[in-house]
Amino acid sequence: MTSLIDVIFLLLLFFMLTSTFSKFAEVELSAAGAGAGAPGDAKPLFLQLGTDSLRLNGRDVTLDTIAGSALGDAPKGAVLLVSLGEGVDAQRLTDLLVVLRGLPDLRVSVLGG
Repeated sequence: MTSLIDVIFLLLLFFMLTSTFSKFAEVELSAAGAGAGAPGDAKPLFLQLGTDSLRLNGRDVTLDTIAGSALGDAPKGAVLLVSLGEGVDAQRLTDLLVVLRGLPDLRVSVLGG
């Protein structure tokens, strides 16, 4: 019985020391609900997300240059509508949302298909 406890302890110790504990990143999502609408004179920005393309108001941008585009100069509380192209996977959308999280005071709405 003693040798079995020793073997179990050694296995437990081995698996605890060889496993890695990684911290997962979080992306905050909130459901759309009733609330104050956008001001009447402010036009929403439109972002088209494709599998290998990204267009902001009809102009090609990349994930690296999106902060320096019209989104960087957007007024406080500006609305950004994100349209997903066919074949866009969840990782591509998550990458975009992580970049957009760095832009303060931007209201992002992902359009459903």
